[in-house]
Order: sequence, then structure tokens, then C-alpha cells
Amino acid sequence: LSMQEASAYQRVASHEAKKGEFDRCLLLYSGGLDTSVMLKWIQDTYSARMVTLTIDIGQTADDLNAIREKALKLGAEEAIVLDCKTEFADSILSRAIKANADYQGGYALSCPLGRVMIAEAAARVAAEKKITVIAHGCTGKGNDQVRFEGYLTTLLPNCKTIAPVREWGMGRDEEIQYAIDHGIPVKQNKSSPYSYDENMWGNTGEGGDIEDPINQVDEEKILLWCVAPHRAPDSPLFLDIHFSEGKPVSIDGQEMSLSNIVKHLNDVGGKHGVGVTQLIEDRIVGLKVRGVYENPAARILVDAHKRLEMLVSTREENELKNFMDQKWSYLCYGAKWFDPVMRHIEAYANDHNKKVTGRVRVRLLKGNVSIVSLESRYSLFDHNLATFNKSAHFNQNASAGFIEIYNLAAKTAHNAGKN
Repeated sequence: LSMQEASAYQRVASHEAKKGEFDRCLLLYSGGLDTSVMLKWIQDTYSARMVTLTIDIGQTADDLNAIREKALKLGAEEAIVLDCKTEFADSILSRAIKANADYQGGYALSCPLGRVMIAEAAARVAAEKKITVIAHGCTGKGNDQVRFEGYLTTLLPNCKTIAPVREWGMGRDEEIQYAIDHGIPVKQNKSSPYSYDENMWGNTGEGGDIEDPINQVDEEKILLWCVAPHRAPDSPLFLDIHFSEGKPVSIDGQEMSLSNIVKHLNDVGGKHGVGVTQLIEDRIVGLKVRGVYENPAARILVDAHKRLEMLVSTREENELKNFMDQKWSYLCYGAKWFDPVMRHIEAYANDHNKKVTGRVRVRLLKGNVSIVSLESRYSLFDHNLATFNKSAHFNQNASAGFIEIYNLAAKTAHNAGKN
């Protein structure tokens, strides 16, 4: 669509800002294509002074000082950069680990989790600066518009929002051309159309030939964190990860903060091609979309945590926890972070994780994470009971009677009406 055609956009929500109602706007600024284009576009369209906010949650590709300078050069009156890595890890990623975060098979929810941290930080800054309008760079087809606008208006009930990408209606190619025409430097170009979103929990690649599932993509042209699994070292790497009440606290005996554990595992996991996933996901707005995900630390930690959790839990606990984990992941993905049910699920997870303490040894090899040994003082494994060798601790004489009673309902139902 042209800029003239974009004027057909109709505001229907009460939280959408209108021209003339404000003179200052807080822009959630990444320095990428969308937010760089809109930084200029909002100034011209809304005649508003701009303050940009960039949140450091462990993204590796960003030069935060360069992003600040870029924002100022494009007209921002103030460019704020906040280091939220420790808060992100300790208050949000710790919950994801306890909930074995996984959406639809291999996606550790890096983007949805990051949006929570950004929204919380933005709400604090907006309140401090007395700014009532916040702009974001999300499209009208994606999940993040739902997350940001829902979270911001929950945290700041009087907040108004602007979604320029939704308003102007430009596609990716048109945005690139707009940036070129206005001298705005961006990474994307028409021959390399991939768009990335990253934080310490994962990196997401979208766009270009990734979009259509019929295409077999060349991952080596897309991956930024990980080597392709077939190019990973032939020799395995073994790691001992220690957990305390569900939270990882050390690697190979060296205690670290959670943010440093995640950083370390991203480094070593990426070298071994761990955590690379192609997923055709169900978006909140009803679309099927493919992405290429790199989440090496998340994959290692969630796999290790889940196996240790299973070791110390009963069959019934494991069944219920699996259901609760899946519900938590769907709610997190689905922009329901501040719904009370999330706190209820987390209360259960925290109680369950009180006994998830112990050591897990993992093997990284050619893109695979294998759990090769576990130990915990809460382990429900009893060698004397479980051994296939002769043991007097398990009364096998009781087995036949147990089987008869256990199978009674199924036997009765199967034969009902046959005589």
C-alpha cells in the first residue's frame, strides 16, 4: 500500500492514540527496519517529539551504543538504553525453566518472554517520564501487537498506543525501499530479506524463503548463533548442571548467575548445533507461520530440568506437570502473562520444584542433547526395588493379584453384553 492508501486505516480500539491528543511519544526501539522507519514516520505523521527506549535482554547482534546514536540521529530527543539482563533471567526465565517452556515442539518462547520484560520496563519509563503514548514496531498480522498493547494497557490503564506498521500498511519490501529513500540504514535488503528477533533466551529468523513451508531453506544462510548440526564437532561435550529447587545454579561445579549460565550454554551449545528448530507455529491471530529458531541454552536447560523433575516426581505428578507446562506455554505465547491463571500455575510449579534439586549430566553432539546421568537426594529410584537381579525388596507374589484388580474395569467393559 502507498502512504495515501494507508490513510484508510480505521481506529476501533479505545487505547489507540489519535493525532493532536499528545505531543510526546515513547517508542520501543530496536534499531531494526520497522522501528527505524517509524521513528521518522511518527514525527512527520503525528507531529510528536520522540523518546526511544531500547532494552538490553542479552541480544548479541546489537551494538546498543550505536542504536542510541542512530535514534538521536533520526530525530529522537532522548534515547534510553536499559540493561535488564539480570532481571529478565531471574524474574522471567527462571519461571520458564520451571515450566519446561516449549510451544508446539521446540520453541522455548524467547520472543513472548522478552516482550514481557520490555513491556514492564516500558511501563516504568513511561510512568517516570509522564508519557502517555507508547509506539511499537509490530505488524498487524503478528502476535507481538497483542502482547505489547495488552500488557501496556494492563500495566498502565490510561496508556494509548500507536502501531505505525499496522497503520501504514507497507510490506517488507516497501519498508526497505522507504528506508533507502529516506537514508535510514537497516540490515535487511531485497537480496537478504531475513528479519531477526533475539534475546538471551533465543534467536528467531523469519521472512524471505522461510515464510512458505514448501521451501526447503538453507539453514546455514540463516543461522546466527549455531553451526548447522552436520558441521558441529564430531566429539561430544559433557556438562554437569546443578539445580536447586528447579533453578540452575552451577555448571561443572562453578556457580554462576542465571544470566551467565544462559550465556555460557548459548556459546557452547551453539558450537555443537544444539537447539535449532524449524517450526510452523499457530499464531494468536489465526495464521500458520514458519520460523527458524535458535535456542541452545534454553534447549539444554529445559531438557535437563525436565528429566530431573521426572526423576523426583511420581507418575501422577509427572502427568499433571506435563499438562500444566503445556498450558503455561500456550498462555505465555498467547499474550496472557498477566492473567491470574498464570500465577496459579506458577504457584503449583514452584511447589513442585521444591524437590527438583540435583545434578544432571548432558551430552552435546551434532545438534542433540542427551541426558546421560542424574542424581538427586529426592530421587524416587530405588535400586533394591527396580533391579532386574534377584531382590527380596519387591514382593512379586503380590503382582498377580494387583493385575486382576487393576484390569477388572477394562475386562468387564470389554465383555459386557457378549453373553
